[in-house]
Amino acid sequence: MSPQLQVADPVTANAVQAVRKASDFMLHRQHTAGFWWEDLTADTTLESDYILFQLWLHRVENGVWNPPNREIIDRAVASIFSRQLDDGGFNIYPQGPAEVSACVKAYFSLKVAGTAAEDPRMVRLRDRIQDLGGLQAANSYTKLNLSLFGLYPRDCVPSVPPEMILLGNFIYEISSWSRAIVIPLSIIASSNVRCPIPAGFTLDELIKDGAAFDFRPAEKFWTFKNFFYTADSVLKIYEGSPLKNLLRPMSIQRCEAWMLERLEHSDGLAAIYPPMMYTVMAMDVLGYTKDDPRRVDALKHFDNLMVDDDTKGFYFQPCFSVVWDTAIAAYALAEVEASPVSSDLQQSLNRCADWLLTKECRRKGDWAVKRPNLEPSGWYFEFANEFYPDIDDTAMVLIGLDKAQATNRTAQEAAARRAVNWLLGMQGKDGGWAAFDVDNNWYFLGDVPFADHNAMLDPSCPDITGRVMDALTRYGIGANHPAVRKGIEYLIQSQEQDGSWYGRWGVNYVYGTFLALKGLRQAGVSDREVYILRAGEWLRSVQNADGGWGESCRSYDEHRFVEGPSTASQTAWAVMGLLAGGDETSESVRKGVEYLIRTQREDGNWDEELATGTGFPKVFYLTYHMYRNAFPMMALAMYLNRGKAAH
Repeated sequence: MSPQLQVADPVTANAVQAVRKASDFMLHRQHTAGFWWEDLTADTTLESDYILFQLWLHRVENGVWNPPNREIIDRAVASIFSRQLDDGGFNIYPQGPAEVSACVKAYFSLKVAGTAAEDPRMVRLRDRIQDLGGLQAANSYTKLNLSLFGLYPRDCVPSVPPEMILLGNFIYEISSWSRAIVIPLSIIASSNVRCPIPAGFTLDELIKDGAAFDFRPAEKFWTFKNFFYTADSVLKIYEGSPLKNLLRPMSIQRCEAWMLERLEHSDGLAAIYPPMMYTVMAMDVLGYTKDDPRRVDALKHFDNLMVDDDTKGFYFQPCFSVVWDTAIAAYALAEVEASPVSSDLQQSLNRCADWLLTKECRRKGDWAVKRPNLEPSGWYFEFANEFYPDIDDTAMVLIGLDKAQATNRTAQEAAARRAVNWLLGMQGKDGGWAAFDVDNNWYFLGDVPFADHNAMLDPSCPDITGRVMDALTRYGIGANHPAVRKGIEYLIQSQEQDGSWYGRWGVNYVYGTFLALKGLRQAGVSDREVYILRAGEWLRSVQNADGGWGESCRSYDEHRFVEGPSTASQTAWAVMGLLAGGDETSESVRKGVEYLIRTQREDGNWDEELATGTGFPKVFYLTYHMYRNAFPMMALAMYLNRGKAAH
């Protein structure tokens, strides 16, 4: 960069220094093998479920619970209490309000772990649960878990019948993560097991007087909710009928086989917390011994999610985000290398590319049910999860590999070619792309009684569609390709009235708008198109006074943008969205860049305590510790690269 430019444009000069510090920080975080891996954190429900799981694993004897890992359970208790809100409750995202299911889970786990009900913290929590509707207001999975211990009436929780697996490809019409939860859970629920609890233990104090225990819908006319309620009533009759003896054993055998098959080449079922926990519980129901290698391995993978560190504290990760983190880091560093920052990053990017190539999926997974003739490829999110490569990770890896050269260039080109073909084959009928599956959009299944985790389906979404288009166009899939044309049309049709786009996997409209604009820019759409101009105007309209951008997780509840405190990652998304939309010189862009420069820490990273990642909208949110460094660095580098061809 010339001295004249630095003097004439101090913002640019400061951006160069910020990018240099950020890239130095990032390079020092790379593991020797070539990957990046930062923590992925969530709310207290993970620690609460861990204590419930320990009550299952280490059974109560003679009315007394004396688990051998008491010290770890005590650390889980301390971790939960450390996040209690002033009103006594627990939230599902930082700075959010108390949420009833998180509160109920916390109360149960804290009490069963030995905290006295008279403890002032428990009294405040109990009062908050009552204010939120009591035990009966918790979601279905909370009630199902409690029913396993006789703490919620079994006939008042939704049925999860293993017979679902006999209905052809029905289970592949629900989302991959729900599928992985439901199959082992159906084995557990069908057993009618009642795990012992400590003598005298009860949750009666959480019961709300006058509130119903069952899940009967309020509608008096025909709806899918009423239909599924009727079906559930029939299932409960079936439970006591002779027909059950004909179908149930076969169903459980098939569920077991399905589960065991997906443990192969994976670090646990679907490599995410809930199915991994339910897998061990299902094995116990099926009679596996504690030293059975399959159970030992399943429990080991679950325990690996635990972080128990003197510096970091005690918490559970919902899964490992290593492939995702690595691809984002590669993309960010590639932007840095293309910027005026004088850096030679190729050695780091080469090691990264070599590692990513080892993670390409070469086996058919659940996705192949709907795409049986498609050659396997793609990347998953975690260290090992062969049955579940996902479209978002695959696109992100392709973008990361675009400027990162592996040692074996021929192998890299072959992998990229396979992955591009896989992405093309995974496009939905609506022109968009989802996360794991194709046309997973039977919306009426959202009314199934056990579907109140708000993630029963995996339909196309604008954020993934934008990223896929960004990836495809880097590998020779031009604007005139039918898949790109359909993707552009999908994004035009899915734009919100205010000019934004919904973000399914990041919070929320800022994320969706950034990725939609990025994909459209990469696909060659003119920044003079009305819908592009409207999106840019919307981004500028929601900028905070401090120059940054912030959006609350509450936006999912209200189906509209809800302002939040500025965060590093959301500010970076907005800046990149504006740049992609052709806005390279506005005051909004400059102020956003200045915000990122001003808030950078001395070590090159940024602070970010709020959740900007989305697991299940309205239910489960994520804090990606990679986001706070990678996206601001990426945005600042793109700012320095403005005026060049699409990035």
